[in-house]
Amino acid sequence: MKKYPLLATAAAGIESLVNRELKDLGYQTQTENGRVRFEGNAIDIAKTNLWLRTADRIKLIAGEFKALSFEQLFDQTYSIPWENLLPLDAEFPVSGKSIKSKLYSVPNCQRIVKKAIAKRLMDYYARKQPLPETGAKYPIEISLLKDHAMITLDTSGTSLFKRGYRTEKGGAPLKENMAAALVMLTTWYPDRPLYDPTCGSGTILIEAALMGHNIAPGLKRKFAAEEWQYFHPEVWKIERQAAEATIHHDVDLELYGTDIDARMIEIAKRNAEAAGVANSIAFKQMQLSDFVPKKKYGILISNPPYGDRLLNEDEVHKIYQEMGNIYREMPTWSKYILTSDENFEIYYGEKATKKRKLYNGALKVNYYQFWATEK
Repeated sequence: MKKYPLLATAAAGIESLVNRELKDLGYQTQTENGRVRFEGNAIDIAKTNLWLRTADRIKLIAGEFKALSFEQLFDQTYSIPWENLLPLDAEFPVSGKSIKSKLYSVPNCQRIVKKAIAKRLMDYYARKQPLPETGAKYPIEISLLKDHAMITLDTSGTSLFKRGYRTEKGGAPLKENMAAALVMLTTWYPDRPLYDPTCGSGTILIEAALMGHNIAPGLKRKFAAEEWQYFHPEVWKIERQAAEATIHHDVDLELYGTDIDARMIEIAKRNAEAAGVANSIAFKQMQLSDFVPKKKYGILISNPPYGDRLLNEDEVHKIYQEMGNIYREMPTWSKYILTSDENFEIYYGEKATKKRKLYNGALKVNYYQFWATEK
């Protein structure tokens, strides 16, 4: 099988997690801002789409070159052997972005790339009529950064955070791949208790359960490249069967989720059911102050409401103060709390052991880490 240059794209701040995941799968990598490069064939495209928990998309790099003029962009795009990537009937929408580049008009760049690809295919197939575009979809992106052009094929289709299990969500949902990142940034292992006191629709705990049972996060969804005829679509069935064979069904997990909103608890239960992990998570309507740890040691992860999420500032600050008062009485537990509030530590009443800057969508947030003080 032919090998291709590939990209795993990621939210700012979690590239290192995507890099670690790829290395764990056996790939040699190169980390850049917002993405990790690696190489692979059709099997690797299927495997990484199915298994990566923190990535956004898997993209195939069709070509890279310098583009200072629309003529250069057209000629370099035309020179790519598109006939080896796209069949005659391929539907190939072109999206684009341009940052600090001479070619700053994104619609024009998209139009020229589309025109160059169409001409290459029409010349190759000796066709004078417009291409039908009635077949499988091949999403293409032209990305320009400081005059460096990269043309990619999106093998994922919809973003990888869409696992397929979240049938309902609350007012300010956390993306599934960000939830997975929050778990991976802690010291949690499947043999330790994990508690989310503001669980909302249950995403953090569901992602932890998928990890604990070694369930591939992409097992319940479809991907664009499954329909690509030149990319051995039969490998997807093989890789899915291989992933199913490695699920650890018999692992006992101690995952607890509470929320003051009974409606959200019901949504969390339905989402866990859809993900196939309902029996591994105990959800319960409860106030923060009512939680009593059953085990001496454990991990707590919380994505509480913050100033621009759901509640006003005074209400949010009261929650932070309550958290601080309650969780300081749990010195053998490590606590991890995500918020955009720069004054969180003041209201919580304790300085974090460590904090990490992340992005929840476009919103800059801090992940405050309070490590256990008693072992």
